[in-house]
Amino acid sequence: MEARESSAQGGDEMASRDDAELPDGSQDNSSFETAGLQRSLSAIDRQYAAQPEQPRRIHILGTGSIGKLVAHSLRGIANPPPISLIFHRYRLLEAWEQSKKQITIQDDDFDVSRGGYDVELMSEVRRQHGVELENGQPSVYDFPDEVRPHEAAKLLAQQRKENAALQQQQLESGEQDTQFPPSRDERKRRPGKGDYAISHEPIHNLIVTTKAAYTVPALSAIKHRLGPTSTVCFLQNGMGVIDDVNKHLFPHEADRPNYVQGILTHGVNVPPELAERDPFFAVHAGHGTIALGLLPRSGIKQTTITGQDGAADTHHVQTELWAPSARYLLRTLTRTPVLCAVGFTPTELLQQQLEKLAVNSVLNPLTALLDARNGALLHNFALTRTMRLLLAETSLVIRSLPELAYLPNVPTRFSAARLETLVISVAHKTQDNVSSMLADVRAGRRTEIEYINGYIVRRGEEVGVKCVVNYGIMQTVVGKCMVTQREGQDAVPMVGVAGLNV
Repeated sequence: MEARESSAQGGDEMASRDDAELPDGSQDNSSFETAGLQRSLSAIDRQYAAQPEQPRRIHILGTGSIGKLVAHSLRGIANPPPISLIFHRYRLLEAWEQSKKQITIQDDDFDVSRGGYDVELMSEVRRQHGVELENGQPSVYDFPDEVRPHEAAKLLAQQRKENAALQQQQLESGEQDTQFPPSRDERKRRPGKGDYAISHEPIHNLIVTTKAAYTVPALSAIKHRLGPTSTVCFLQNGMGVIDDVNKHLFPHEADRPNYVQGILTHGVNVPPELAERDPFFAVHAGHGTIALGLLPRSGIKQTTITGQDGAADTHHVQTELWAPSARYLLRTLTRTPVLCAVGFTPTELLQQQLEKLAVNSVLNPLTALLDARNGALLHNFALTRTMRLLLAETSLVIRSLPELAYLPNVPTRFSAARLETLVISVAHKTQDNVSSMLADVRAGRRTEIEYINGYIVRRGEEVGVKCVVNYGIMQTVVGKCMVTQREGQDAVPMVGVAGLNV
């Protein structure tokens, strides 16, 4: 692994401290009054108030096109923070060691390469049918034929729960069972080629750019490095990822990291002919923005105040201060010119997410099913009818969400007619582009359809709306992806045959 940056290169890995040591050597105790002082300040004053010492290193999980753009942009600012790239495969680590150890971004036919990154390898975590398997545990497919894989996963989960309860009872009673199986950390694992790059140091600032469907498996390998003082920034398509992360990885609110959500409109792609030759190259095809929003740990509580005239007025009150790591990550991203990141309130960010979700719920699945570029949806009345059926359901679900119940202009902003205008506008601007879902289907990869149309279906069930069109489109995309995967598995490899490289 590359050596950490020295203080001469990137400064100390701690952010500058405003409450310095006093001349007589004593410590300034004003930091103990920071919380009380910040509560008395306005929102703007709190944003620019002095912050305590904060680790500067930023980890990036996901080295796809978006991850490479973010890492490259952060290294280009003044006094850049130390950056660690987390690889999920040893093959990527090996390619990095054999390369120039730089990320190259092409912008307007100019190639800009930047280095100075640290790299880490994600430890191997097996996850099958929603259950994380420990080292030494059998696969869910190793059970007898009469036990189905999802049933075997439930048995393994129940067995782990019973073992944990038994171990807790033994600890409370002071007894020790020598026959009790060792935990995963105690169990010896086979040494691997990339063990030298596996780190177990705490992660304070994490940016996740993986596909939404792979977020939970990816975070499973590093969840022990995240804590309540850590901040995780999600730069992904779709919605509902944080719900899955909390459900599977951080069920207890006190143990959860802080969350930042982002909406990214930059256009970045990796040419297929260069993907194998240089996996650390990407093309910045379209400049956009990033909308960021910090999510309060305890959420936004709804408070009803009764006025003198007896009328009830409902307010949304933020009850928690932002974590220092969340504020630092937001400041770092917003001072990166190429990313054009802007911070928004959680409520405004939610509305922008829903707008992008509505657009993606039409463009992505239809282009994936038609195997066509975005412009194919224009000037086609048959597809316009399908689009309107989808948007009618989506509009009704969004306008029925309880999070938007007390906000003005929601019926107009999320009307089916306005959402159709947004879809047509985006399709016209990106008419020559291949959607990310179409690229995934062509490659036989798992798509994000369950976090786009699937999210609409789930929220529709909560508010009493049956989204049959969205559900049908979602299942069709899943089915087409499975067909592509099977065709790829049955294909005969043609690399290196008779001197050809097809």
